[in-house]
Amino acid sequence: MSCVQSLRLTRRTLLAGAGATATAGLAGLAGCGTGPAHKVDEAQLRHKAASLLVVGFRGQQLADDDWVMKAVRSGIGGVVLFDRDLKTGLARNITSPGQVTALVKQLREASSGRLIVSIDQEGGQTARLGPSDGFASSASQASIGATDSAAATRSWAQRMATELRSIGVNLNYAPVVDLNVNPASPAIGQLGRSFSSDTNVVVSNAGEEIQAHRAAGVKTVLKHFPGLGSSTANTDFAVADVTSTWQPSELEPFRSLIGAGKADSVMAAHLLNKNLDPQHPASLSAKVVTDLLRGQLGFHGPVVSDDMQAVAITSRYGSNEAVALALTAGVDLLVFANQQVYDPNVVKQTVDNVVNLVRTGRISQARIDDAVARVDTLRPES
Repeated sequence: MSCVQSLRLTRRTLLAGAGATATAGLAGLAGCGTGPAHKVDEAQLRHKAASLLVVGFRGQQLADDDWVMKAVRSGIGGVVLFDRDLKTGLARNITSPGQVTALVKQLREASSGRLIVSIDQEGGQTARLGPSDGFASSASQASIGATDSAAATRSWAQRMATELRSIGVNLNYAPVVDLNVNPASPAIGQLGRSFSSDTNVVVSNAGEEIQAHRAAGVKTVLKHFPGLGSSTANTDFAVADVTSTWQPSELEPFRSLIGAGKADSVMAAHLLNKNLDPQHPASLSAKVVTDLLRGQLGFHGPVVSDDMQAVAITSRYGSNEAVALALTAGVDLLVFANQQVYDPNVVKQTVDNVVNLVRTGRISQARIDDAVARVDTLRPES
């Protein structure tokens, strides 16, 4: 399929997942954009590129001339909220329910579109909303999976999703659907982030969590594809090499939830599995994202990046090349947490980079259009 033909893949086709035709078309996009430079409508392209970005920022309230407010007004895709700032150790965006609700309202009112407001609220140790800021405590996925009661899981997830919705969050980077194959993993097992080592337990509990979020109007992200449960490293600080520890069974929770229509989006992890791609981590790999996730598992929805500023990624590839590889691989929504580094220029730099990638022909305009269409499915209805 040519890049011109791929333009015919409409949002309706993406949502319907129109069988082999859609699969073939989407898989072919990774090969597009290798020709000569093309004329571009730069203003339109900049708006599209900005709409694919989610960024973190500092502040519990914002001035109109703050860089993130300017980015929101110019059409950035979304923001990600944190309770603490990794660099300073101080409160970042969340100090009380009333404060963060007002902050989100301010951001959404400034937006020219349907702003994605996202957060990591898995429960347990990975929770940005907690008692210290006036929110309810939430059990970890590990404790929920150990109980393995549909009613208990439903109640836990409903409380969490309702709380998110009450402050204006519409995208949660959860549930974790990694199998707990290595209880000593510093990324998953030690933090109680996995429901279980049993696929059925993971799928049933994740399914309840997703349904509760959908009922509250909050979209979810399955993570960390293609499976981080065997990792011996934390992907925030290193690319976890799971080549010798990863098992094909780690794909099964993703396969089952995708097949059941419960995957709003999927996060591609900063992990290296040389059995799947000997050169690139999953987050930057067309073999993993396009061939495996889209081709073999049949997922046609949006793929979300892990933090694009993770030191393990930027130190090896540099920021611009990492973005190029992620988009080429088939990643649609690029997340910049602004935690490991804090860069108020990240939006302009990334948009400039994407425009250059399209202008030089490395990335096709069709690839950007398809990413925009997929990301639009994550946006709130109003």
